[in-house]
Amino acid sequence: MTQAFHPQVTQRRRIGRTTLEVSALGLGTAPLGGLYRDLSEDEARATVDAAWSAGVRYFDTAPHYGHTKAEHRLGDALRRYPREAYVLSTKVGRRFVPRTHAYDGSEGWQNPLPFEAIYDYTRDGILRSFEDSQMRLGIVDIDMLLVHDIGRFTHGERNAHYWRQLSEGGGFRALDELRASGAVKAIGFGVNEREVILDAMREFDIDCALLAGRYTLLEQQPLDDLLPACVERGVSILLGGAFNSGILARGVAGDRKFNYGDAPAEVVERVARLEAVCGSFGAPLAAAALQFPYAHPAAATVLTGARSAAELQENVASFETALPRELWLALRDEGLIDARAPLPTQVAS
Repeated sequence: MTQAFHPQVTQRRRIGRTTLEVSALGLGTAPLGGLYRDLSEDEARATVDAAWSAGVRYFDTAPHYGHTKAEHRLGDALRRYPREAYVLSTKVGRRFVPRTHAYDGSEGWQNPLPFEAIYDYTRDGILRSFEDSQMRLGIVDIDMLLVHDIGRFTHGERNAHYWRQLSEGGGFRALDELRASGAVKAIGFGVNEREVILDAMREFDIDCALLAGRYTLLEQQPLDDLLPACVERGVSILLGGAFNSGILARGVAGDRKFNYGDAPAEVVERVARLEAVCGSFGAPLAAAALQFPYAHPAAATVLTGARSAAELQENVASFETALPRELWLALRDEGLIDARAPLPTQVAS
């Protein structure tokens, strides 16, 4: 297999105070689970192979993706590579059992496996989920374990109940046991809400957090509180959703997906403004979207999803494209990025 050298992709940053180091660009595997459109087994494997060839050495998955499909597919692809050469994370908070009713498609998975989730953040639930993931992946050594989708965005009024499972039902204790025993090297959260991470940091010692869609070209509220707290505490942020579910990948001419749904008018208008500024410098919007969040010192990696080897290669090219510093200054001057946001240092010659 041809190995291409991509110096921006392969640069490493450490996870918190651990010994783990992740590549600047990581592969998120929701598309391997059939998010919006299912893939063939060959397409899924080719996507992972393309990531590996580009120098990606961090892979994130979850039982939720395709109702366990993504874990099966990622494990099948990764087991052909040296285990010591990559970092792997998965998530806990949902246990999967055989489906008892027809899948209604509401979660966006196309052709998921015939299982359904039971939310369970208790000690026993987390330990069971971890062992189930090991078996689905066919990989014992999972480096990072993340509590998935806890927060009001997912659970609404039930969130307080699930948080008690973590704090009083032994969920935090299970995570601590797994880390202390060496079964995992880092623990954290994988969520869409910065407030959840702040709450967790007040109650428990985490190493990292995967924050999806909240620190992007469109949104920079974490500069108010979360990102400074992470720098102070030595907590690494794994940046997911850099395209805000898609609208920053293709712009207003694309499918206009935002935050897992259709983009509201105000988001479309803001993206059009971002596109206009990028266009005036000949800069692809997707390149700006992938590079911007990695400039923050709390960021350890930027996770990008891909449905094919071609999409993966597009994302790598976007991450590698040198952009003029004047672009970032213009975006800041137009009020499109927060004046406090660190700006990327990779610039066009």
